[in-house]
Amino acid sequence: MNSRKQQLAAFDRLLTIMDELRAQCPWDKKQTMESLRYLTIEETYELGDAILENDLEEVKKELGDLLLHIVFYAKIGSESGDFDMADVTNDICEKLIRRHPHIYGDTKVQGEEEVKANWEKIKLQEGKKSVLEGVPASLPALVKANRIQEKVAGVGFDWEHPDQVLLKVKEELEELQEAVRDTDRDAVESELGDVIFSMVNYARFLGVNPENALERTNKKFIQRFRFLESGAGKAGKKLSEMSLAEMDQYWEAAKRQE
Repeated sequence: MNSRKQQLAAFDRLLTIMDELRAQCPWDKKQTMESLRYLTIEETYELGDAILENDLEEVKKELGDLLLHIVFYAKIGSESGDFDMADVTNDICEKLIRRHPHIYGDTKVQGEEEVKANWEKIKLQEGKKSVLEGVPASLPALVKANRIQEKVAGVGFDWEHPDQVLLKVKEELEELQEAVRDTDRDAVESELGDVIFSMVNYARFLGVNPENALERTNKKFIQRFRFLESGAGKAGKKLSEMSLAEMDQYWEAAKRQE
């Protein structure tokens, strides 16, 4: 692995290249924070995909892409005189020191849960009006539900045992079934949301990230369906003309192949 000196030199090289691109490249000169925003979101999802695939070579590349974006934003901030890379770095350093009093102060903690609880308390002391203030409004709903639950749990608003959460899931499912029987569309949507929210909560108690779990299922489904498409194509059949029983044979074959 590279030494600290080599790592710092590499980061300095990136800052120098960013200065040169911003001064000389027509595309880079034109970019603003707003124009980069959607690209940054895309890069973040690509990193997430690489992590789920456990493709460490791709993780390295995507981290580089994301780091470039951070340096790019800092460069734009320096041009307006609002902040530069040193300000960005020093701010996060100070925040980490402030929010880890068990490392940089006299606070004693027993484990991870106390660390998270202290983190939320310190955020409120910093002027946050709500524990939920740090949850971005634009987060995908599933990710947002998980973050909401993590944050309120950090200040003690939580179930005590996984069994309690599972009972809540069953209760929400019963309420959903009742709404379906009543053919009340608004109620069905509301109750379905409650079911999903409670399932996200149960996943948290099981130590499973619900976004990762669902994405793994998405990938598994895609892989099986493509096997079905391929098998049908080799047999000279069109999916639209096949019975469900015929398609299910390929589906089960795909599962056995896994």
